[in-house]
Amino acid sequence: MKLLLPDTAATLNIGIILGEKLAAGSVILLEGDLGAGKTTLVQGLGRGLGITESIVSPTFTLINEYTQGRLPLYHLDLYRLEPQEVSALNLEIYWEGDEVTPGIVAIEWSERMPYKPMSYLQIHLTYGEQGDRQAEITPFNCTIDDIITTL
Repeated sequence: MKLLLPDTAATLNIGIILGEKLAAGSVILLEGDLGAGKTTLVQGLGRGLGITESIVSPTFTLINEYTQGRLPLYHLDLYRLEPQEVSALNLEIYWEGDEVTPGIVAIEWSERMPYKPMSYLQIHLTYGEQGDRQAEITPFNCTIDDIITTL
C-alpha cells in the first residue's frame, strides 16, 4: 500500500493510527533516507499509544523504551551500526516478549538487520517530487486490513 504524505502532520497521523490499532508483539521496520520521516512516524506511534514522554531518535543510545502508554514502545535506531553489530544486540527479545513486556517495536534503519522477525510491517519512507513524502507499507506474515481502511 502506498500513501502520499503531503506534510509532517500526515506522517505523524499514520503513526497515531498504528499506535491506536496495533497489538502487542507488533514490529515495524522503518526504512528511508535521512529526514524522510522515520522518527516522526514513531512519535505518532507514541501519541497513539498514549505516551506523553517526548520521543526522540535513539541514534546514540540505540534503544529507547517507553512504558507508560497502552502498550510499551521499544524504539530502536540502527543507523550507526554494521550488520554484525546488530546481530550481537539480540533484538529478538523485544518481539518475542520473553524478557521484556510485549509491546510495539519500531526499528529505524532496519535494512541493517541481518535477520528479521517472523511477522512485521515494513514501512519505506521516501521524498516525493514536490517536497511531499510517500510511505509504502508492506505487511509480512501479518494482516492490517482493519487498519488500512483507517489510513
